[in-house]
Order: sequence, then C-alpha cells, then structure tokens
Amino acid sequence: MRGLLVRWGVNSLALLIVVHTVRGIEVANPVAVVVAALFLGILNAFLRPALILVTLPLNLITLGLFTFLINGFLLWLVGQVIKGFTVTGFWPAVAGSFLFSLMSFLISILIDKKGRLQVTITERQAPD
Repeated sequence: MRGLLVRWGVNSLALLIVVHTVRGIEVANPVAVVVAALFLGILNAFLRPALILVTLPLNLITLGLFTFLINGFLLWLVGQVIKGFTVTGFWPAVAGSFLFSLMSFLISILIDKKGRLQVTITERQAPD
C-alpha cells in the first residue's frame, strides 16, 4: 500500500512538472493535480489496456507509435473530467502524456514495489 501511495505522489509531482512545462495544460490548484494523477492512474490501469487491444492492428502497423495517441487521449479525457485540470487540445495532451510517461518510467526505475528508493551502486575494483 505504501508503494502505491509513493508512486501516486511521484506521479502527481511528474504531472505538476508537465503542467509547468507543456503549453496548453493548466491546473487551478495543487489538489486538482493530485486528483488528476489518481484518475489518470485508474484510466491507465483499466481503460488503456482495452484501447491498446482494440487498436492492436493499427498499433502494429505504426510500430507502437499509435500508443502515444492513446496516452494523449487519456490525458485529454482527464482534462475533460477533472475540474480544475484543463487540457486545451489534443496535441498538447500528446506532448504532455509523452513527457509524463518519460518521467514516470524514469522514476519507476528508482522506486521498488514497496515504495523505497532502490539505487544500485557498484564498486570499482582497482586494477591489480
């Protein structure tokens, strides 16, 4: 449970960075970002796999690039549903979802399932 909360907080922070980076995505207050991150996580867990399955032939033809459009659609949908979180167009949503996915992926590498920071440090051996 702790890991889920940590990821939610980290994704909220990533979404806040997206709001301040991508023109066309705006937020009224920090609570809207946290709620939007929660709703985006729910959509990514349940609706995204179904959309990817339905669009599988198109996704295969585009070598997976259609997934960026699906992610943009989901971010746009969050902007339509969550009050205080606004996505003004489809292309800002695609750009924002790309940046959000990149940050979320990089953060997921560093955080384990229990919500702890996992960093592997290797020692260098001095040559003999």
